[in-house]
Amino acid sequence: MKRAKIVETDDINKNGEDEKHPNFIIPKLCSWMYDLKWATGTGGGMSVKHGDFIYMAPSGVQKEMIKSGEIFKCNSSGEVLEDAAGLKLTECAPLFMNAYLIRNAGAVLHSHSKDAVLASLVFKGKEFRISHQEMLKGIKKGSTNEPHKYIDTLIVPIVENVLYEKDLTRRMKKAIELYPESNAVLVRRHGVYIWGKNWQQAKTQAECYHYLFKLAVKLKQLGIEPDQTPAGEYGIAD
Repeated sequence: MKRAKIVETDDINKNGEDEKHPNFIIPKLCSWMYDLKWATGTGGGMSVKHGDFIYMAPSGVQKEMIKSGEIFKCNSSGEVLEDAAGLKLTECAPLFMNAYLIRNAGAVLHSHSKDAVLASLVFKGKEFRISHQEMLKGIKKGSTNEPHKYIDTLIVPIVENVLYEKDLTRRMKKAIELYPESNAVLVRRHGVYIWGKNWQQAKTQAECYHYLFKLAVKLKQLGIEPDQTPAGEYGIAD
């Protein structure tokens, strides 16, 4: 006999609804992103996979004020099954689907943070690169889900921005395929897409990526290349 899923009492609200469901998690994460200034001016977005379904925030709304009844439910191909009356599905939807379909992601977020934008500008080519930083350990390698080591070089592909966000889909797909170790794609002068195997990992990695974006920009200002091997440092060692 198949056992019913057990849900902890603390995760049930007074209306009997599961507060671990994406309908509740996504508004909380969008508010968190707003507080960090990653989703100001209705920018940014969030999506979480739950079972066979994918849930996405609406577009063009105050991200810190989204309610549980305003989340779109999609199938595994990204087709809308349940919409939010009077609201529009996020413009990020086809880009979120890249991470779901190519990398089997469990959650994807889109940030408009200044740190991500500045990082995309100070690294002029196709890659953001940083090495020998402790916070690298908080970011997984896409192909193995193993954490980066302190001595590894983290590489994030950078794609050029376009006029309409949905038109970034092909560029993001190409970047994901060319950089299988990366769980993020920077969009020049725009922001960043970050994903993980679940919303907890996506959130944790987003915090680490943004820390490293900000640090790399500061290092560049100081004339230090973020991916250079340490030299001339003489602290206490064995």
